[in-house]
Amino acid sequence: MSQLVATATTQLRGALAQAMQAAMEKGQLPQAPLPSISLEVPADRSHGDWSCNAAMAGARTFRMAPVKIAQAIQENLDLSGTYFDKCEIAGPGFLNFTYEPRFYGEVLQDIHRLGGDYGRSDYGQGKRVLVEFVSANPTGPMHIGNARGGVLGDALASVLDAAGYQVEREFYINDAGNQVNKFGASLEARYLQLYKGEEAVPFPEDGYKGEDIIAHAKNFAQEYGDKYVQASEEERRAALVAYALPKNIQGLHDDLARYRVEYDNWFKESSLHENGAVGRVVELLKEKGATYEKEGATWFHGEAYGSEDFVLVRGNGVPTYVVPDIAYHYGKLVTRGFDLAIDVLGADHHGYVPRLKAALTALGVDADKLQVVLMQMVRLVRDGEIVKASKRSGKAITLVTLLDEVPVDAARFLFNSYEANTRIDFDLDLAVQQDSQNPVYYVQYAHARICSILKNLAADGIQPRECGAQELSRLTAPEELELIRHLSSYTGEVQAAAKGMDPSKITRYVMNLSTLFHKFYNACRVKGSDEALQAARLYLCTATRTVLENGLELFKVTAPESM
Repeated sequence: MSQLVATATTQLRGALAQAMQAAMEKGQLPQAPLPSISLEVPADRSHGDWSCNAAMAGARTFRMAPVKIAQAIQENLDLSGTYFDKCEIAGPGFLNFTYEPRFYGEVLQDIHRLGGDYGRSDYGQGKRVLVEFVSANPTGPMHIGNARGGVLGDALASVLDAAGYQVEREFYINDAGNQVNKFGASLEARYLQLYKGEEAVPFPEDGYKGEDIIAHAKNFAQEYGDKYVQASEEERRAALVAYALPKNIQGLHDDLARYRVEYDNWFKESSLHENGAVGRVVELLKEKGATYEKEGATWFHGEAYGSEDFVLVRGNGVPTYVVPDIAYHYGKLVTRGFDLAIDVLGADHHGYVPRLKAALTALGVDADKLQVVLMQMVRLVRDGEIVKASKRSGKAITLVTLLDEVPVDAARFLFNSYEANTRIDFDLDLAVQQDSQNPVYYVQYAHARICSILKNLAADGIQPRECGAQELSRLTAPEELELIRHLSSYTGEVQAAAKGMDPSKITRYVMNLSTLFHKFYNACRVKGSDEALQAARLYLCTATRTVLENGLELFKVTAPESM
């Protein structure tokens, strides 16, 4: 929560504790330890700004009816010096509190003082967090699931940064193992087919059949001719992979940059094999007594650590796919010293996570330091029907073809409108609509409307200015107070999004903020004959613009000045 809201709630807790202590001294409540209480924002704001369960929490402690406890607290409650001016008893004993007028003015002054830093906090206490996301195989184009994962991971990293964590973004390049072997075999077949014909060179049954493979083979042939036709299979495949893989990796860079996703680190799986980390982690597990031998293979004793048993090293001495992953995450949390590693993965990885956590536990690592966000699948919808092909190209929709059809702002905002565990039906028609039905348009329009107000007033010689407490106390309309209350909750929403690893909370926040601003705009005339009220309302408009900009910046969505 913001420092102002944190101060207000701290004041309230102190006043409640003093009230219960005073009631005990007067004999209105029996002598007993003070109960643990919680404060929450009521669902219905007509009930107040904060609600407290002190009376219900104290029923067992004090052996009294909650309503009588509430009455005793209310009678002894001193709210002077706090941001609250009213306490009411509701229902069976809830205590509801209402902010005093000065709170609202100080919220706006806080926003103006902090500007782009409003919403930031030290909640994360500077802990180092590594967010790994997308990590698509570099053997082909990124699919629509990567489009969702890219936004989710990137926005989550932004939210964590705003909440006071030291955050790094990482892409794990799967440039070793079976998928690269398959990539090499596919390239080899297409290359040899250019010289020997398709009938003479069968294509691998499990090979990659994409047009990108054909293009790479043709370009390789243009550069090297038939030099590798008579070469050994090993030499030929190595040359083809060395030629094509860097181009694919660069393509991932470029496509993600177009999507406004930038990484601090691009980590190659091959480095784990080259520096011996893969072999070392197997030896460490053996030293910990967490392995056993069976039929020539090395197994991990998963049942002892909350997982199923699984093979680490096959009988031929080749590690299974999970071993580099264990080494990679051990490196994140031990070698590189991150306090927390967050992976954004598809829901099909749900069985993989317990294995990884079990192995980390066996290695003496706190498995809770690895947090995994599993995201559900995406379906694309056009005209109410599920679609799989691009309207322009007629080919399968990839990240790139999606961005050919849908503005980046819309894609990033809409993908971040859902919690990770929710399946998305992404409406391609909605994403390009320029009206209030499109959520991103709706939010951007609120920002543009504020900019338009400022521009029109500037044409009349009216500029925003600083406002004091007396002027800001003129903001008393229900629409004004509701808007300010929502502005005051922004920092808390960022912290909640970080804690729950759910950046969609911020998407919903800015949508609600836009709705409340439109309600204020329709109910309260900004320009008027009362200069003090005009200045206060203009102050409220500029504060709202700041928070909208700060929220949109977390998803790297633009805040246009006109639409």
